[in-house]
Amino acid sequence: MRASRALTVALAVGAAVAFAAPVAVAGGPPNGGGPNSVEVDPYAVHQGATLRITARGCQNGGRVSSNAFDEVHLSSGDVNYATARIHDHTTPGTYSLAVKCNDNDRVATRSFRVLEGRGADGGLGGAAGPTDTEMAVGGTLVGTAALGGALFVARRRRQGVRV
Repeated sequence: MRASRALTVALAVGAAVAFAAPVAVAGGPPNGGGPNSVEVDPYAVHQGATLRITARGCQNGGRVSSNAFDEVHLSSGDVNYATARIHDHTTPGTYSLAVKCNDNDRVATRSFRVLEGRGADGGLGGAAGPTDTEMAVGGTLVGTAALGGALFVARRRRQGVRV
């Protein structure tokens, strides 16, 4: 199932590249004639992270496809947005995405890079609390330390040493 999906996406991206070449040379289709000014942010993204796609020219929305993420839909309007989540096990390397408007057959492409690893969890500002596993381990360590301290004090008292 995954191999056939990958083949389908690869063919779609190949077709997108073939059809997008004249668009890129001409500077993009005029006034809503298809997607143009496709941008990705960030260009280099870690496995499992999100990628923001911005395009112009798809007044009625559109679709974005790539073999690095599931197909996502563009918003409608003068500027079109979509957010795609990169698959966790995407092989690191350079990928292409294809943007196709709902109201025409023109396709625009853009490349991006997938980096290995999950990246940093920066910017959370304390909003991410501990997991259940971390709480269990911490509780066990505190309980063990309390028990050890109590046994230490009890042994010293039995030996007649004042604490």
